[in-house]
Amino acid sequence: MEHLELFFKSIFIDNMVFATFLGMCSYLAVSKKVSTAVGLGAAVIFVLAVTVPVNWLLDQYILQPGALTWLGAEYADYDLSFLSFIMFIATIATMVQLVEIVVEKFSPSLYNSLGIFLPLIAVNCAILGGSLFMQSREIETIGLAFNYGISSGIGWFLAILAIAAIREKIRYSNVPAPLRGLGITFIITGLMAIGFMSFGGMLTGGDEEEAKEDKTAQVEAPVKEETKKEIANNTKVVE
Repeated sequence: MEHLELFFKSIFIDNMVFATFLGMCSYLAVSKKVSTAVGLGAAVIFVLAVTVPVNWLLDQYILQPGALTWLGAEYADYDLSFLSFIMFIATIATMVQLVEIVVEKFSPSLYNSLGIFLPLIAVNCAILGGSLFMQSREIETIGLAFNYGISSGIGWFLAILAIAAIREKIRYSNVPAPLRGLGITFIITGLMAIGFMSFGGMLTGGDEEEAKEDKTAQVEAPVKEETKKEIANNTKVVE
């Protein structure tokens, strides 16, 4: 259940583009055609699916305070958390370089279409944001980290795919001159963000019900204690 909830929340509610507006540079520049948007989106999914679990391992066994205890008791006081950004970016750059080599080898046309934005995935704030959000959420297992990486990538993929499909249709629409280009794109992005965020009510309803049940249990507990005391007092009086 935890995996499923994290998966859907990362795609719809905590979407990288619509909730935190990360990766907007690539989102706006490579969303003019669906074909290029699909290629970049797939690359982002792959990079996030690999880098988030790898960075989770680095965070758990190297970077966190006391994470080096597996090397020996004398390393228990070491705190390398100040290296988080450097280590995360190094991991991301390595995976992006691998993706660039593979795309250039097997799909030269896609490689030429993406242009400079393919290597720029290495400095895409959405990719780094995935690892930093993973760290701040204190994800407990590598399975959840992998889940979060893939679901965040799928969320970014759906965002750029949707805006690319809409922008292809807009070319044949009568858009007012002042709004043509990025103007109408930002307006559509805002409307899409509202639509995606509306899923929050569907996925957090269970949490609210659980909270109400906890409050009810907390209120009922003192009442039960008072009832027991009254029964005990009445029993003493009768005796």
